[in-house]
Amino acid sequence: MDNKMVVFRGKGIRRTLYKNEWWFVISDVIAALTDSLDPAGYIKDMRRRDDELSKGWGQIAAPLVIQTEGGPQKINCANTEGIFRIIQSIPSPKAEPFKRWLAKVGYERVQEIEDPELGTKRARVLFRAKGYSDEWIEKRMRGIAIREELTDEWKKRDVEQPKEYEILTAEIAKAAFGVTPSAHKKIKGLDRENLRDHMTDMELIFTMLGEASTTAIARADDVRGFPENRRAAVKGGGVAGKARKDLEKKTGKRVVSAENYLTEPESRKRLEQKNHD
Repeated sequence: MDNKMVVFRGKGIRRTLYKNEWWFVISDVIAALTDSLDPAGYIKDMRRRDDELSKGWGQIAAPLVIQTEGGPQKINCANTEGIFRIIQSIPSPKAEPFKRWLAKVGYERVQEIEDPELGTKRARVLFRAKGYSDEWIEKRMRGIAIREELTDEWKKRDVEQPKEYEILTAEIAKAAFGVTPSAHKKIKGLDRENLRDHMTDMELIFTMLGEASTTAIARADDVRGFPENRRAAVKGGGVAGKARKDLEKKTGKRVVSAENYLTEPESRKRLEQKNHD
């Protein structure tokens, strides 16, 4: 898999980044799931059969620039949510596993709304299936709980915009680790992966300390609005940053590491050497 195409059952599905998420060429998905020799015609017939899909087509499909053999061309694409909606309208037997999976995911989501603890249990199972240790999973799950407590506090203290949450999170991380989240991801050789899912035990611990400290400071100072919460975020991250520096001084080893569960030892060694240089 590369940045431009994924392969499903031997067939290439082109994709492109748009609004910071993957959008897939609709005709490629249709061809992969139906074996149709005329995907464009299949899409027309599908929209004719499904009135609701046709009505919402303008919100599902977007003409985006895709590299073709004849050069860049605008081709209708859809994001993951849109592709799932399209799949629901495909009668082909090949689409049935996707439909059953969607039904299962929907059912599990309803269960989690009724019993939030189920979501936590499923997250543990997924992490374990990916090869994480139980000790790491415990820290990660605790970090998720601390993060949720912090974001709930921000909501109560008049932080409203997603961009504001992103800035506050970056302020905590920068004060805690001395690098921004984007720089931290670069050190680990990550692209769009979740940084926290690739943190070492110590990185998770200092992330938790920074966010828990920010929550405590926001409450103690009774901050309101984005500017005041930003100052609290810098202070909270600074608590973790001070502890990190003290640990690094005593151990002679940096906390921020190129290590992540995706990298093999040799790859990790090359990454660390590159970052050192």
